[in-house]
Amino acid sequence: MTVLYEINTVVWLGELSVRHGRRVTLGDVPGEAWDEIAVPGVDTVWLMGVWQRSPAGLRIALRDEGLLTSFREALPDLTDADIVGSPYCVRDYVVDAALGGPDGLAAARVQLALRGLRLILDHVPNHVAPDHPWLTAHPDRLIQGTADDLARAPGDFVEAADRVYARGRDPFFPPWPDVVQLNAFSDGLRAATVDTLVAIGDQADGVRCDMAMLLMNDVFAKTWGDRAGPVPAEDFWPYVLPRVRERHPDLLFVAEAYWDLEWSLQQQGFDHCYDKRLHDRLVHEDADSVRAHLRADLAYQRGLVRFLENHDEPRAAATLPGARGRAAAVTVATLPGATLWHEGQFEGRRVRPPVFLARRPREPVDEPARDFHRRLLPAAVAVRRGEWRPLAPTGWPDNDTCRNLLAWTWTHPDARHLVVVNQSDRPAQARLPLPWGDLRGHDHRLTDLLTSQSYDRAGDELTDPGLFVALEAWQAHVFEVG
Repeated sequence: MTVLYEINTVVWLGELSVRHGRRVTLGDVPGEAWDEIAVPGVDTVWLMGVWQRSPAGLRIALRDEGLLTSFREALPDLTDADIVGSPYCVRDYVVDAALGGPDGLAAARVQLALRGLRLILDHVPNHVAPDHPWLTAHPDRLIQGTADDLARAPGDFVEAADRVYARGRDPFFPPWPDVVQLNAFSDGLRAATVDTLVAIGDQADGVRCDMAMLLMNDVFAKTWGDRAGPVPAEDFWPYVLPRVRERHPDLLFVAEAYWDLEWSLQQQGFDHCYDKRLHDRLVHEDADSVRAHLRADLAYQRGLVRFLENHDEPRAAATLPGARGRAAAVTVATLPGATLWHEGQFEGRRVRPPVFLARRPREPVDEPARDFHRRLLPAAVAVRRGEWRPLAPTGWPDNDTCRNLLAWTWTHPDARHLVVVNQSDRPAQARLPLPWGDLRGHDHRLTDLLTSQSYDRAGDELTDPGLFVALEAWQAHVFEVG
């Protein structure tokens, strides 16, 4: 199962440059730095933000007081040199020369492959920078406006390349000020998207598609109406993805997705889609809510990306501090589907730097958090094999704290595992009848892979009435059942 590790490439290379006293690019990263990335339990690295950023977009960002305020909040000693523009305001899908250019990326991919790691890169299908070549050469690929539109709603439209274009947006928020909107109904844009993704596939093993649901026919039609033209008979991704896979059949496609459209995007060809619902339930809701989410069809769950943070979300150490964060990490690490970890998450970083910045504040390493994740990730690799099955903890008439427990098993021909998580701020007890019928008549040793503690239990008890578990607030067990 895919385990992703997201790295803010500009920030990472900047910190390596300071550490080594020289400018470090993707082509000359020291071997020990690649070794640090090769975290046991991770198989895919997402180098976020490698494409050419837009000078025009940067100028817009530097005039945006709201953005500047957010920059100073994240980095109190901010300087102009720290602001490099958004990696999602793409000037062109060519690796930025400041990061080492295409040759540097090719060298980085080799180094990752030597360590058994795949590489994925970004694609932003909904919008481009206001100085992207298409505005001049292929205006038909974008949503256009008129001088009257610009005069009436200057926040929604922008003049560029002697034309008026709509600013990029999703339907629930004001437009993004630094990008222009592509037209998902344009035949030319669809063909160009195939070419762009094929080119990315020449350089990487996978693609993370930004805000992928915005390009779906029904979403795009509701957002742009008549400005987009007639709705095509074929949806955007079913047109694009098969044509890319003709050239790159094994290319991994990951969709940033919201609004409960994950299943639809899976059906349209994506391997994995963000599981924002699980993130929100772990942060804001209780075990019953999480358990309900995990009743979904298993095929659907295998196509989800479980995460506690990424570059768009607050840091997990800030929203889920201490033991609560560890419990949530056990949950996302041991469920079916892909898992996404964010560089700095293991060390307990609390500040999420805006993606416009090339530098982040120094923060002390949370050594207990780092030690915990060093145990969790290899444990998750051992656990997530074979058949996954959720369990229903049972309680007693005078003790219903079993409702606060999440539990599941993984069954493989050569291994059996049990995961139990107390998703609450109070102690919880339960019986967990284990699903393996051949446990009876023997004693069995349960070894917690997170602590190395072992417990011997009779097989008859494990089957009926079930393993007795008593967990303190936010505690978890990851048992290997011998």
